Amino acid sequence: MDITKSKCTSAIIVAPLIVWFCVSLISLSTSNYNEIINFFGNTLFSWLTIILLVAGFFHARIGLNEIFEDYIHNERVKNVTNLLTLLLSIIVPLITIILLLYKF
Repeated sequence: MDITKSKCTSAIIVAPLIVWFCVSLISLSTSNYNEIINFFGNTLFSWLTIILLVAGFFHARIGLNEIFEDYIHNERVKNVTNLLTLLLSIIVPLITIILLLYKF
């Protein structure tokens, strides 16, 4: 799978999930404490959020790598930035997923 197909696929996954996530958070603004706790305790919310995190960070990694390829000409700096982007795109969603699944 080439990079264009990967980017398009991840964008197709991320776009509706971002809309769902934003609408959900806005709808929670008028909810009471128990409704909010029940919403965040919902298994569907957890799974959709996990998918959003993984696909979103994957999509961001692809976009950042393209920017680095276009604008960073020093190979050493480019390799370091790509490596850091890879590590952060794995570590940040992983920590968030662990926190979501174990609810602190």
